[in-house]
Amino acid sequence: MKIPENISPEIAAYIKSLQAENSKLQNEVSNLKTKVEKQELQISNLTEMLVNSRKKIFGKSSEKSKYFNDAQMSLFNETETCAEPSAPEPEKETFIAAHKRRKKRTKAELSENLNHIKQVCDLDKKECEICGGELTCIGEEFVRSELNIIPAQMYVVDIYRKVYKCTHCSDDELTNIFKADTPVSVMKGSMATPATVAYIMQQKYQLGMPLTRQSKYLKELGVEIGSNTLASWVIKSSRWFDKLWQRMHDLLLKESVIHADETPLRVLNRDGKPTDSQSRMWVFCSGKDSAHKMALYYHHATRSGQVVTDMIGDYSGYLQTDGYSAYNSAVNALRVGCWAHARRKFTDCLPKGIQTEDTRAGKALELIGEIFAADEGLSELPSEERYKQRKIILKPLLNEYWKYVESIYAASGSNLAKAVTYSLNQKTYLNNVLLNGELELTNNRAERAIKPFVIGRKNWLFSDTDKGADASARCYSIIESASLNGLNVFGYLSYLLTELPKLGEKPTDEQLDCLMPWFEALPGYCKNV
Repeated sequence: MKIPENISPEIAAYIKSLQAENSKLQNEVSNLKTKVEKQELQISNLTEMLVNSRKKIFGKSSEKSKYFNDAQMSLFNETETCAEPSAPEPEKETFIAAHKRRKKRTKAELSENLNHIKQVCDLDKKECEICGGELTCIGEEFVRSELNIIPAQMYVVDIYRKVYKCTHCSDDELTNIFKADTPVSVMKGSMATPATVAYIMQQKYQLGMPLTRQSKYLKELGVEIGSNTLASWVIKSSRWFDKLWQRMHDLLLKESVIHADETPLRVLNRDGKPTDSQSRMWVFCSGKDSAHKMALYYHHATRSGQVVTDMIGDYSGYLQTDGYSAYNSAVNALRVGCWAHARRKFTDCLPKGIQTEDTRAGKALELIGEIFAADEGLSELPSEERYKQRKIILKPLLNEYWKYVESIYAASGSNLAKAVTYSLNQKTYLNNVLLNGELELTNNRAERAIKPFVIGRKNWLFSDTDKGADASARCYSIIESASLNGLNVFGYLSYLLTELPKLGEKPTDEQLDCLMPWFEALPGYCKNV
């Protein structure tokens, strides 16, 4: 405001002071508005974190089906749309997410692979209670079937061998002695048999039972074996898996697709000294179309990209992972992203009670749901045909998703901003799913492979030393690879711990190939009935 020239100097000075005060107040108001906006954003972010924290603790963990667009799904259900209303209804089935839950098995189906022992109940007195006459059996009546379990049994095998001498070529000065061969011990100087060690490994690594609990259970069965002894058995015996693991690793690098993931592991002592640093358990597994189904665990003290380089070196196929930047160390591999992680980021933006269609995150989830639904419709196609159809069907859906995500404005620091940033940073890797029909939309294959380790870690919590962690990696590799190939884990472990010591320290590739979990001529006890 311009001050008039015809007023006194005192009034002009007073007006200037008021103007200065007004300007100062306006600046303060502007600063306060900015401060309030920052505080509101901070409160919003903290509230979002609190709600999502409660959601993770108390809410459902599923992130799939409720975000699928039901209307879009009908595009891939043409048969149901055109079905005759008068057609007979199938048996009632329950659908969860995008897959069908198997019908509950009957008692007969549950026990069809078990031996049945017939128990016949008879009368104590075969006389009529009415007239006292002799009773004649007219048949048997089935009453019910019961499942009986006999606890694990232990016994000691005392091994002897026959000793012979030749009565023809022997004399008083020289006697030729011949002794029968004996089974090769899995550990020198130990009473543990291959079956015993296999049982301990299965209980810990497949069923998650810590060695301390196993020790207590064995004591109840009548044998006192300390957890330290059990740990020593596992570590010493697992060394037989080293050559098999290395051979599997060589075969893995010949695969066209590799999935990878990693998770923290606490190791208490390193180089003889206590440590608080977190180690990592890594897993690398073959793709879904691979003839060699395997999951290889690898323990390392760090989470650096050097681990990726050490594991896959000059591998030039497709490497599918989450968004962790360390995987970029595989310079010759073509990175492929994980749509499940992109979806998960937007799922974290939807606290309980918020309708998906009313939110930007919900709209993004619906678009991702359409992508998953479309790809599900191509899942039964051969990989080459799937590659062609993805370019026709999937690519337009991806373009629509990116167009929408790039239009989202989100407050800095919010979960929505993090979700948008993650997707945009991973755009190239997420789009790479279109490059090969063998690729999957998600890295769930690696996440499923590492899940048994994560579940087991909740029970045994840590590894005491690096040697124990390395042994765990070898055991998990064998057990999870056996499971992927539908083997009986205990039977397969017993077989390996029996056969590998026979091969010595330098088995050939041909010998190891005959022990692989996908080898068709494995003994019957290695296979599930």
